Amino acid sequence: MVEMHQDRVINTCYRFLKSREDATDVAQEVFMQVYKSLDDFRGESQLSTWIYRISVTKSLDFIRRKNRQRRLGSVKTILGLGSELNDLPDNSGSTPEGDFDDAERGRILSWAVSKLPESQRVAITLSNYESYTNQEIADILQTSVSAVEALLHRGRKNLGSRLQKYFTTGLK
Repeated sequence: MVEMHQDRVINTCYRFLKSREDATDVAQEVFMQVYKSLDDFRGESQLSTWIYRISVTKSLDFIRRKNRQRRLGSVKTILGLGSELNDLPDNSGSTPEGDFDDAERGRILSWAVSKLPESQRVAITLSNYESYTNQEIADILQTSVSAVEALLHRGRKNLGSRLQKYFTTGLK
């Protein structure tokens, strides 16, 4: 089972975590959870859908833990106990009208996606980066296809608004 799903689980985790090492660690947690909970699998969806749902949940849990640590770091900074963390994109030396190379565009897009509300971020990531269908996303998120479509619509609209200042052409 691990061999069959390992690559897709790691890739799914990577899309959320942006670190191959973190994705591999979380993938191990996913398979441990699958092993522990296999008796609880009710068969209401495909096994793969259930595994990917655990992947998304574990990835989001990891991000939440990391954000808590980051907030603690920010508090330490305010108190003069640590270095300041900056989660805004560094666009020094470039202008919104300027040409961005692919790496810069990718960095800004990743930053913008990371700032979306969690449900929109998950839907956008699964749809655009992992190529899941709306039905598969609905199964993973345990919601309806129309709810997924609404999440994707709002997420893309929010991305467009956030990215407009960086990319003035080609956005509608």
